[in-house]
Amino acid sequence: MDMDVFLATAIALLAGLLVTRVFKYLHLDFPDVTAFLLAGLLVGPYVLGRLGIAGLGFPDMDAVDSLSVLTNTALGFIAFAIGNEFRLSQLRNTGKKATVIGIVQAVMATLLVDAVLIGLSVALGGQVLPLPAAIILGAIASATAPAATLMVVRQYKAKGPLTDLLLPIVALDDAVGLILFAVSFGIAQAVQGGELNVISILANPLIEIIGSLVLGALMGLLLTMLEKLFFSNSNRLSLSISFVVLTIALSSEHITAGPFLISFSPLLVCMMLGTVFCNLSAFSGDIMNRADKWTAPLFATFFVVSGAGLELSVFRYPVIILIGIVYILVRCAGKYLGAFLSSTVTGCEPKVRKYLGITLFPQAGVALGMVVTAQAIGGESASLIKNIILFSVLIYELIGPLLTRMALNAAGEIGEIPAEKRSRSRFADRNRELIYTAIDARRQLFGGGTNKVSSPRFH
Repeated sequence: MDMDVFLATAIALLAGLLVTRVFKYLHLDFPDVTAFLLAGLLVGPYVLGRLGIAGLGFPDMDAVDSLSVLTNTALGFIAFAIGNEFRLSQLRNTGKKATVIGIVQAVMATLLVDAVLIGLSVALGGQVLPLPAAIILGAIASATAPAATLMVVRQYKAKGPLTDLLLPIVALDDAVGLILFAVSFGIAQAVQGGELNVISILANPLIEIIGSLVLGALMGLLLTMLEKLFFSNSNRLSLSISFVVLTIALSSEHITAGPFLISFSPLLVCMMLGTVFCNLSAFSGDIMNRADKWTAPLFATFFVVSGAGLELSVFRYPVIILIGIVYILVRCAGKYLGAFLSSTVTGCEPKVRKYLGITLFPQAGVALGMVVTAQAIGGESASLIKNIILFSVLIYELIGPLLTRMALNAAGEIGEIPAEKRSRSRFADRNRELIYTAIDARRQLFGGGTNKVSSPRFH
């Protein structure tokens, strides 16, 4: 990375922050994620980057791709944070429901998209939309973006039955999506002219999922043991950060053992790392709170860079737009229907049944990762899959966070107090607690009595 890329990154982050201020000035109640993505489009290769002024924006997609280390690191920390939602104390109430809903909504989206696109392929004679492409697109439809969902939940401090189910479902969605994609990709290759390979369809995906969970669990155990050697939460935070980065590096490795491919999903590995750490470490609550503050600018930069990487060139192809619109609408219908039916069967509250499916619409990183693998199909199918998913990600990333916020708000899980005021209120409450604690300590030390003075907020 040269100096121009660093400068462009700094300008991109600044642009993202300024766009959030513009939204608030115009009284546009959009999530910050949307503002960051729009700022990314602004400094991307299709707007300011096209001017060719050094440091003003990203001149091309190679400049955006040069920050892949940053984006991969951000995704690792996002997955680590989502692992915090798998505390056993919470899963006792939501674990069964989240598992059933997570599987059903992913499978339903895949089946519905497959049915519609395969029908469209047959109707068009397989020329415009090849059958292998239709099958693979159905599998990619199962993936949901955890990053945008987590950011919206954090920004608005969403809390309630819907939120409690949402994050575990989004995390589980990654594992289900990997299996569906592997099976569909193997079938698509057979349709393309190859042979069904049981190892590539079933064995390798299971190895990846099980291996990811085992690696994440081992790293979580090691992190928990090493945390006990430190007595400063600042040092514990530094150790946690180094472990997330180390885990990302290890999960990027691929090992070939005969016909088997041993690989890992960085998202699953980091989620498992966070899950084990949060359930075993007594310091996890404070460490996670500190990590949230440390990673805030990292996440903001991640979304700005993601916005810069959105391909606007796909709008040149009417066929891509048409198939893309069909894909988007049918996938949303599958997500909503699957979530509604499964949440009804599991006895969820009416507001959860009504709004959960909407929060599962966003799609980005995991889907794009599947696209990279799908390029091995070759021919027109590979190009078509890439362009349709790029088009859909552009739409999902811009409207998905907004729909998630609207759904959480309609479910009554977003408070009326703005986030900034809430943070100042918590800061003031914390200061008062420290003052009262100091008064208690002084009284006990100098014989002023032992009656504890309580903060008014607890009366």
